Amino acid sequence: MTSRLHNVSCETFQYHDNARGDTPAYRFSVAPMMERTDRHYRRMARLMTRRTLLYTEMITTGAIIHGDRARLLEIDPIEKPISLQLGGDDPIEIAESIRIASQYGYDEFNLNVGCPSDRVQHANFGACLMADPPKVARIVEAMKSATDLPVTVKHRVGIDGRETYEQMVSFVKTVASAGADRFSVHARIAILDGLSPKENRTVPPLRYEDVYRLKRENPDLVVEINGGITTIDDVLEHLIYVDGVMVGRAAYDNPFMLAAIDSVVFGDPASTITRGDVVRSMTPYIAECSERGMNPTPVIHHLLGIFAHRPGTRKWKQQLSGRRIEPAVAALAVARALEAVPADTANETAVN
Repeated sequence: MTSRLHNVSCETFQYHDNARGDTPAYRFSVAPMMERTDRHYRRMARLMTRRTLLYTEMITTGAIIHGDRARLLEIDPIEKPISLQLGGDDPIEIAESIRIASQYGYDEFNLNVGCPSDRVQHANFGACLMADPPKVARIVEAMKSATDLPVTVKHRVGIDGRETYEQMVSFVKTVASAGADRFSVHARIAILDGLSPKENRTVPPLRYEDVYRLKRENPDLVVEINGGITTIDDVLEHLIYVDGVMVGRAAYDNPFMLAAIDSVVFGDPASTITRGDVVRSMTPYIAECSERGMNPTPVIHHLLGIFAHRPGTRKWKQQLSGRRIEPAVAALAVARALEAVPADTANETAVN
């Protein structure tokens, strides 16, 4: 969805060129999340942050090669900077996927070596690839051969059976030798036998010190940390030790945290956008999605957390998630739900 939808925005806000300045976009990123970081979420995020590196949901090589490429890969320029996360284990297919995707304007390509789901394991990619560092290196070599853009790897500190710091370092160095430009490290191991993906996000203990040590002992590597990071203060603390911070569920459940990022992390002037402005700016987009025959429910779902932890959030969620909303009245339903939010909450900026 491009062109006209790009112009549906809150035009009164002054945004800053996302390529401006010397601070790389990966200084702060929103993690790739299935059924969350789709084009609708990314559009909403861009109302609050122009500098953050955004990711697609993971897209498999098979889907790109054999599926509806335009539907899967098209992005709006407003979504940039953006990384395409790929899932697969065949170097030839990975390279072909990158060649196909290169025409769509992505800024970098990321290899998923962190997903622990059974479905992904059965396809022999994701976190289980950490058991075979040379294979990951071959995949990265193939990716580098297909693009001049950065190639990055998202992985865990380990998997069951390969849990030590030394094994993580061996994995990273093997993959770095193939040309990987950045390592996004989820600071937990993935337990591939016995835990669900949800449990793998919370049950294995966080090992932040191992990620810090990886950067400290290998200063030439670009290291980004991920896992259990929920606040701006957390972000700033981690940035003392690593090159970048990747936030996942917190940036979805409480998306308005993004409104502070350009100022706090990248040094831009403080944003003037309010929580209510985000909703008002997305409302015509919801209407246009409905007019085009698209289901507006996922767009509305991304907005549910915009008033997180603030007065009025429960009623906001109840009005929008407790019943089916017909596409023809979706935008009106959102506007009416906003009217029920206390003015002090709706008018909050990131610096209130």
